[in-house]
Amino acid sequence: MSETTARAAVEAAYRGERRRVLATLIRLLGGFEAAEEALHEAFAAAAERWPREGVPANPYAWLVSAGRFRTIDRWRRQARLAAATAELAALADPALEPALPEEIQDDELRLIFTCCHPALPPDAQIALTLREVGGLTTEEIARAYLTRPPVIGQRIVRAKAKIRDEALPYEVPGRTELPERLQSVLRVIYLVFNEGYAATAGPQLTRQDLCAEAIRLARLLTTLLPDAEAMGLLALMLLHEARRTARTDAAGDIVLLDDQDRSLWDRAMIAEAAGLIELAFALRSLGPYLLQAAIAATHAEAESVAGTDWNRVVGLYDLLLRLDPSPVAALNRAAALSQRDGAQTGLAAIEAALRQGGLETYPLAHAARADLQRRLGLIGAAQASYRRAIELTHQPAERRFLERQLRELAAEER
Repeated sequence: MSETTARAAVEAAYRGERRRVLATLIRLLGGFEAAEEALHEAFAAAAERWPREGVPANPYAWLVSAGRFRTIDRWRRQARLAAATAELAALADPALEPALPEEIQDDELRLIFTCCHPALPPDAQIALTLREVGGLTTEEIARAYLTRPPVIGQRIVRAKAKIRDEALPYEVPGRTELPERLQSVLRVIYLVFNEGYAATAGPQLTRQDLCAEAIRLARLLTTLLPDAEAMGLLALMLLHEARRTARTDAAGDIVLLDDQDRSLWDRAMIAEAAGLIELAFALRSLGPYLLQAAIAATHAEAESVAGTDWNRVVGLYDLLLRLDPSPVAALNRAAALSQRDGAQTGLAAIEAALRQGGLETYPLAHAARADLQRRLGLIGAAQASYRRAIELTHQPAERRFLERQLRELAAEER
């Protein structure tokens, strides 16, 4: 095998298997630091050996084995662990490998529940899991939280230290304990999907690997726990994923909802989501993910933007804000108001949402304000808002779109 081919295979395995390999190594080695070091050693071994030996039939299994055995060899060489021979033997012998309980047969989902331990603060649970399971950078997580990367970095460091210092067990909670961790787990899966749906950085607007992984985990979760919010989250993600191919053009540039070719939307995925929403509502337990799914379904069912039931959308956002108020939900409600009641009403709602705080560094808030200011003929204000949005975005596709809007606005002014 050529070195170029082998290198491409290693890179593909890193993109496709890294999260799953890390989750399994954490389970086998009992800690984040050991597993992260083992992960790096496993990929270093792959880069060295795959060009000579060829790509294994099961890269995931090969990488787990390489990382585990290299770690065990290193531990055996350390005199301070000489007394731990029996424990090392258990780690080295696949027959003695601890079995997963029936409830969770997936290492990544199991690790999410483990990271969402109630002894950790909720924000730390989510930040840690996004970093270790989702593979998101601190910058990507900070964007999801609308905060600064150093704040997220500190949360992750403190969470790892607490797990280590208090010897929190790496174990799956019993079935009776799973529901209390469910909200954090759903939040993690949702944020992983969001980063895939609208990537913080990188050449592409979306990261299909993250979207697919979030949907896979949500499917597992709904099988494990038939919960209305879990169904709502899965439906919400399916509805967004159904529109993926229509969201960008051949050049990778953004296509707004008004201009999307709805024949490209995946109708089978939309139908599956509709079935999940119906089942979830039948459970008579209303939550924010189910409400967001109902909003997305209203868009998916409409033949056009003009034909959308905007009264229903605004009403659902009103309910969402009472149930789970957030700056982004307030922004989205303002956009819906602009469609139902006009640009002036929508702009007033956006200004109110910005005054409430939490959206100052969110580029889409400034872009939405610019759009409505433009529609109202407030050219100077719209230009300033577009420039602010451009300053805040790190996504190339988003930047190109905003810069194009700014150029068109300048042409209109002339």
